[in-house]
Amino acid sequence: MLNHIVLMGRLTKDPELRHTQSGIAVAAFSIAVDRDYKNQDGEKETDFIDIVAWRSTAEFVSKYFSKGRMAVVDGRLQIRGWTDKEGNKRRSAEVVASSVYFGDSKKDGDGSGSQASSSSGGYDTTGNYQSGTFSQLDIPEDDSDLPF
Repeated sequence: MLNHIVLMGRLTKDPELRHTQSGIAVAAFSIAVDRDYKNQDGEKETDFIDIVAWRSTAEFVSKYFSKGRMAVVDGRLQIRGWTDKEGNKRRSAEVVASSVYFGDSKKDGDGSGSQASSSSGGYDTTGNYQSGTFSQLDIPEDDSDLPF
């Protein structure tokens, strides 16, 4: 069976970091993901998707992401059943993140003016840092001698 999802969107609020009774970190947050098409009124619609990250991924998200920051989430869709206060059975969908990456530079994400040292990177479910393929390079203003 295949259950794999990749989403890119902006955090709607700061991640909420908690710990289980056994000390395992878990972070909950949601991202706003624009749809690729416009509705009948010519406006783009947005989906708000709940995300849950565990262990080192949770700590990474809590430390480096905040409201408005663009995130790329790689994970799986999970449907949870629960019972509301009136005793009705309900279902909720959420994404369990296996990796979370930066979708923007720090300059773009928070307007602070400082750039992140890497365009992408994150922790996978085994706790290993996976760096992105991009890094900051010192490219001179005069790029006429570059081979491309």
